[in-house]
Amino acid sequence: MDAFPKPLPAPVDDRDMLTGLPGVDAACAWLDRTGQDGFAQAMLVGLHRFQSVNLAYGKAAGDRVLAEIARRIVDFAREELGAQSFVARMGGGEFLVASTVAASRERWQWQAEALARSIARPIPLAGDQLRLAPRTALLRGQPGERGAPMLDRLDQALLSLQRGAGRRILWADGSHAVRGRSAARLEADLIGALDRSEISLLFQPQFTVADGRLIGAEALARWRHPELGLVGAETLFAIAERGDHISQLSHHIAERALAEAADWPDDLRLSLNVTAEDFAVGDLAAAMRALVATSGFPAERLTLEITEQTLIADFEACAETLRELARMGMRVALDDFGTGFANFRTLRALPLDALKLDQSLVRDIAQDPRDRAILRAIVAMARALDLKVVAEGVEDAAQLAVLNEEDCAVFQGFLRSGPVDGAALVAMARD
Repeated sequence: MDAFPKPLPAPVDDRDMLTGLPGVDAACAWLDRTGQDGFAQAMLVGLHRFQSVNLAYGKAAGDRVLAEIARRIVDFAREELGAQSFVARMGGGEFLVASTVAASRERWQWQAEALARSIARPIPLAGDQLRLAPRTALLRGQPGERGAPMLDRLDQALLSLQRGAGRRILWADGSHAVRGRSAARLEADLIGALDRSEISLLFQPQFTVADGRLIGAEALARWRHPELGLVGAETLFAIAERGDHISQLSHHIAERALAEAADWPDDLRLSLNVTAEDFAVGDLAAAMRALVATSGFPAERLTLEITEQTLIADFEACAETLRELARMGMRVALDDFGTGFANFRTLRALPLDALKLDQSLVRDIAQDPRDRAILRAIVAMARALDLKVVAEGVEDAAQLAVLNEEDCAVFQGFLRSGPVDGAALVAMARD
C-alpha cells in the first residue's frame, strides 16, 4: 500500500483559536525537537499586506480568508510533504511549514512555489474574487540549530521580501534562485514524462458509511522525477501551470485513469478532478465523451469533482457544461464543500449528485458539538436537494460513528485506506 500517513501532532498545547493550528510556542518546540534529532527545513509564508483585506472587507471577512488559507496550507502539507510535516500559524497572515524529510534546495523551492500557487487561487468574498500573492522565506536548518534562531532567520528573510518589490521567494541565507534545473528544463521534463506515460496514478478508496463497502475511488496523480524524487499533485500542477500544460496534464490523467478503471469490477465508480483550465480550453463535454468512448468505461460510473474555484471565471458557462455532462450519465460532486461560500441558490443551479465535505469539517465532529451541528445542518440541506454527502479525511472510528448517526453516505480516509495503486484497489474490491 502506498499511503500518506498521518501528520505529526503538535508538541505542546498551543492552538490558534481561529485556524486550530499550533501557534508560535508549538512551532519553536517542534523545531527544537527536530533540530536536536537531526534535520529540519522550513518555509515562512506571509500574506503580503493582508491588513488591507481587513480594511476593505471587515475583520470577520478577513478571518474567513485566513481560515481558508490555513486549510489550503494544511491540505498541501498533508498531500505533498506527508507524515513528517508540521504547520503552524505564526500570527497575523504568517504561517510556518516545516518538514524533517531531507530535500534538495531546488525541490524545497519548487514546493514553496507550488504552495504559493495554491494560496493564490481566487477566494470569493463579498461578490469579489480575492487573490492573495504570498511571500515565502525558505531555510534549511543547521545541525543542532534550535527553533528560535531558525524562526528569527526566517522572519528576517520574510521582512526583507515584504519591504522589496518583485521577489516572491528568498532563502534565509540571502539567495533568491537556486542553481540546478531551470523552470524551462523542468517543464521539458514534464512534457517528456507525459509522452512516455511516466505520470503514475494512485486511487483513494471510497466506502459506504453504513456498512463499509468499497464503492469507488478518486484518481490522484504522482510523478517520480529521476532527480527530484516523488512529486505530488499540487507541485506537479504548479510545474504544468508554468508552461501552460495543465489541460494537457489533466487530459493525460483522465485518459489513464479511465483506461485502468475499465478493468475494475462493475460495481466500482471512478472520480476525476476537473480543473478551471479544463473548462477554459474548449469543449470539455466533447473531450470527456471521447475519453469515455475510447476507454470503454461507462459514463454512468464516472463522477467529476469540481470546486467552487473551478467555476469562478464563468459560472453560467461552466454550469451548462456540467449539465451536458450530466445528460451523458456522468455525476458531478462539489469538492471541498464547507471551505468556500456556496449558497443554496448556487447548489440548485448545478446538476450535482453529491457534496464532498472538506476534512476540516470532519476533524472534530466527535469532540465538538458545534462541528457536529454544522455537519447536521449540511446533511439536512443536502437531503432537501436530494444530494449525497461524502466525507473526506476520516481518520478514526469516532468520526465514522458520528457520520453514520448523521446519515452521511460515503467516506474516505486513513481509517480504512490511504491512496493505493490500481492492483491493490482491485484486490481490495475482491476481498
